[in-house]
Amino acid sequence: MDIREPAIARDEILFLSDPDFHPGHVCIVTGAAGGIGRATAVAAAANKIMTVGLDVNQEGGKETQRLARQMGGQMIFIQTDLTKDPDMDHAVAEAAKLGQIRYLINIAGMQHIDFIEDFPMDRYDYMQRLNLRSAVYLSKLCIPHFKKSPDGKGVVGNMASVHGHIATLAKVSYNISKFGMRALTQSIAAEGAGQIRAFSVSTAFVKTALTLGQIPAQAQKRGISPEEVVTGVMCGETRVKELMNPVEVGNLFLFGISRFARFLVGGDLLFDGGMVLTYAEKKK
Repeated sequence: MDIREPAIARDEILFLSDPDFHPGHVCIVTGAAGGIGRATAVAAAANKIMTVGLDVNQEGGKETQRLARQMGGQMIFIQTDLTKDPDMDHAVAEAAKLGQIRYLINIAGMQHIDFIEDFPMDRYDYMQRLNLRSAVYLSKLCIPHFKKSPDGKGVVGNMASVHGHIATLAKVSYNISKFGMRALTQSIAAEGAGQIRAFSVSTAFVKTALTLGQIPAQAQKRGISPEEVVTGVMCGETRVKELMNPVEVGNLFLFGISRFARFLVGGDLLFDGGMVLTYAEKKK
């Protein structure tokens, strides 16, 4: 099974005809240095939206910017530590100089594998700050910009997970943060009066560095081989027996912020290969 993070091909990007997709509208994407964040930023830029990518990883962020421009899009990368409010203040202020902030897509996150009794609380706190609090704070900063636009509209897309629907072992902080992302989504939608929409995207495992990086830890915790983690754990409860590509997730965010999703208000796009809502057959 090939689980390397794939390159982003133009013919895999969802291109949508939307009058609001133009360089005068700004889309902020976090976690833009790789994985789903990179794919989403590239897809947004390719759809002619002025895209601003945020990440602490400058090298990866600059590579995303290069890929976006290679696709014919406009993207600016701003190195940002999403655990620091002044960094986020600066990033949003700079993004506002490029046009009207219309879209915010919160993707940045990290993982740590440990059972609750062993879970380091400093790591727990850091994950909550990065995975969840940064999304809350950026929403707080961007919503006033949405309201100041001529039509008062804007959209927030949040990266949730199957772990925002079901909790699996040794991921307490990640589980809590992803349930929290769905709660944030619904809170924004509740306050948005139909003008400011919010939605979340929930997937199973995706071919990203985050996924690849947790395979050895899961193997150790469960006492199985890395190959068994992929086939028996990550894909064990899904009907589609392969990992999702990052650009497929990016396409969901593009659909979610577009005119075609105007009734997606607080909802969750569950594209998990059948992990949450179906039962996989068990071998006897």
